[in-house]
Parts: sequence; structure tokens; C-alpha cells
Amino acid sequence: MKIQFWSVGKQHDAYVKDGIVDFTKRINKYFSAEWMLIAAPKNAASLTEKELKKAEAALINAQLQKDDYLILLDERGKSFTSPDLAQFIQQRANESHKRIIFLIGGAFGVDETIAKRADHVWSLSTLVFPHMLVRLILSEQVYRACSILRNEKYHHS
Repeated sequence: MKIQFWSVGKQHDAYVKDGIVDFTKRINKYFSAEWMLIAAPKNAASLTEKELKKAEAALINAQLQKDDYLILLDERGKSFTSPDLAQFIQQRANESHKRIIFLIGGAFGVDETIAKRADHVWSLSTLVFPHMLVRLILSEQVYRACSILRNEKYHHS
């Protein structure tokens, strides 16, 4: 199973890049993992919020495959404990999904077509975080889940 982290927006900011790269490398010991950054449409500044979300949705849909398992990050989603996340990832692996994609939408969220396409909506917190911190937290939590699956000491329960 391949884990992909997709994020709409610019490259990782320097203050989080090293952590994101480190946790992604660690995840690769368990599952193939990589980031795909989806640049905002070139005319983003001239679009309304609704138009921008539709344009971003078109970019996302162009990359999605029919059998991808899409997990949308949204503060209104279902939350997990770290052990629950580990079990959730293991279940996806047991179901033989080729790719599970964790998607961080754009500044205004995602178009309803993406929300409807999502197989699961996950909330890291009811708090709202800057996208760069979400990337770091996401990569760390997926690494933590992987370490739980292997009974390694990174996570103390």
C-alpha cells in the first residue's frame, strides 16, 4: 500500500520542512509514502471562493484514481486516538488498497465534489491550524500510527 499526502498550496515552509521530510522518511520504513503539492490555479487571486474551490477540485480530480481511498482532513470530520488511527490504516492495508491519500484542501477548504468523493473525513482537531502545521502534524501522526502497528516504543500508551 502506498500512502500519499496531498496538499493544495505552496511548497513546505522552511520552519516545518525538515520535520515533514523526516517523518515521511520514517513512514517509508513501513509503507511507501510521498507528498504531492498541488499548486493553486494560476489565476487564483481573481477567482471567487467558490470558483477557486472548483478549480482546485478539478486539479485534485485529475490526479485521483477510481480505486484510491481518499481521506479528507477537515475540522468537522471524525477524530481518532493514535491507536484508532493505527487500526484505521491497518484496515485499509488489509482491504488491499493500492493508494490511500490524505488530502489537505486549499485555504477555503474543498469543493463539495471532493467532500462527496472522500471515503473518510478526518479531523486532527476542532481547532483550525495553519496548513503548514497540518502537514507536519499529519506526517507525525501517520508515523506514530505505523510505530503503534509494529509495537515500537515511539508511542507510549
